[in-house]
Amino acid sequence: MNRVVVTGMGALTPIGNSVQEYWDNAVKGVNGIDQITKFDVSESKFKFAGELKNVDLGAVVDKAQMRKMDLFSQYGVYAATEAVKDSGILGTVDETRLGVYFGSGVGGFTTFCEEYPIFEEKGARRVSPLFVPKMIYNIAAGNVAIAFGAKGVNMCVSTACATGATAIGEAYKAIKHGYADAVITGGTEAALTPFGIAAFGQCKALSDAPTRDTASIPFDKRRRGFVMGEGAAALILEEYEHAVNRGAKIYAEIVGYGSTCDAYHVTSPDPQAFATANAVKEAMKDLAAVSADKIYINAHGTGTHLNDLTETTTFKNVFGDDAYKLHISSTKSMTGHMLGAAGAIEAITAINALRYNTVPPTINYVEPDEECDLNYTPNTAVNTEIELALSTNLGFGGHNACLAFQLVK
Repeated sequence: MNRVVVTGMGALTPIGNSVQEYWDNAVKGVNGIDQITKFDVSESKFKFAGELKNVDLGAVVDKAQMRKMDLFSQYGVYAATEAVKDSGILGTVDETRLGVYFGSGVGGFTTFCEEYPIFEEKGARRVSPLFVPKMIYNIAAGNVAIAFGAKGVNMCVSTACATGATAIGEAYKAIKHGYADAVITGGTEAALTPFGIAAFGQCKALSDAPTRDTASIPFDKRRRGFVMGEGAAALILEEYEHAVNRGAKIYAEIVGYGSTCDAYHVTSPDPQAFATANAVKEAMKDLAAVSADKIYINAHGTGTHLNDLTETTTFKNVFGDDAYKLHISSTKSMTGHMLGAAGAIEAITAINALRYNTVPPTINYVEPDEECDLNYTPNTAVNTEIELALSTNLGFGGHNACLAFQLVK
C-alpha cells in the first residue's frame, strides 16, 4: 500500500481568500458571519451568512470560461489553482496519473435559481443551453480537470455536508491502492441564494439568531442551528515516494479515513452515535496510540442541537473518559457551514493545527451545555503539542466521514 501525503492546499472562505489568510484569521477568532448582502433579507427571519469578501474570481479563473460556469465551479477552480501552484505538481506527473476527486453538496444551485424562473415565465426555448453543463454536480470536478489537464481518475463526490471529507478520503484510497500518483481533491459550494436560505430554513436547520455573534455558536447551550457559508477548499494529495523524489514540500500525511452511514434518518444523526464513532475508529485503526491530550479534532460542529450532542457522544464512545482531554473546536463558528466545502477547509484546518501546534477556537462560546461538556477551545486559540489531528463531518442521509493526519515521520 502506498503512503499518501498532502503537498498543496488552497482556500476560498468567508474569513480568507487564501490558505494563509484563512488560517491567520481562524487563529485570531475572526467572525466571518454577518448580515447577508447578496439579496434582501428584510422579510426573512434568517438574516446572517458567511459570505465571501473582496474576492476577484476573474483574477484566477479564466475569464472566457467563467460565463460557462456556475459559481460553485468558479469557486472550486479558484481554490484548486492555489493548491496546484502551491504544490508545484504540474509537469512532474504523467497527466494520466493525475486525478480529480471534487465534490459539492448541492451543485449548481445558483444557476438553477436563475434559470427556472425563466422557464416558468418565458418557456422552454428561453432556457440557456448552458443550464445543464453549469448545474450538474460533476461539473466542478470536470472544470478542475480541464483547467489542469488532469486525465486520470476523476470522480464527483456528494455526501451532503460530509462531501469535502469524503472526496479527500476517496482520493486518498485511489493513491493508496495505486490508481493515481496525485489527485486534486476538495469541495465547493455556492448555495447562498434566497431559495437556498428558504429551503434550509424550512428544514428547521438554520439559525434565526438576532445578531451575528449569536448566529453560529456550536456547542453553546444557546445554539439555534447552522449559518450557511460559501466557498471552496482544495488539497493536492500525492504518493509519498513521488513527492519525495521530486523534492516537494510535505504538509502532512493522511494516515486514516473512515466512512460510515447511520442508516437512521434522512436529516437527523443517530443520537446513539454508533456509526459516527465507527468512522472515527476506522480512521484511527492502524495508528499507534496517541495520548488524548495531544489530539486535535476539528468537529463538524454545526450549531444544531442534535449535531453537537451527537458529536459529543461520538467522542465519548471512541475515547471514553479520555474524551475530556481532547482538544476540540468548530471553525464553523467563524465561517458558517460551507456545506460541500466544509470537510475540505476543515481538513486544511486540522493539517495546520498539526503544523503550528495551535488549536483554533470555537468563537462566541458563552453558555456551556451540560450535555456537551468536552473541551471545545472556547474563544481563544491554544498553543499546545499536537501529534494527531482528526476532522469529522456528518451529512444529511446519515453520511459520516473522518480524516486522520499526522506529520511525516
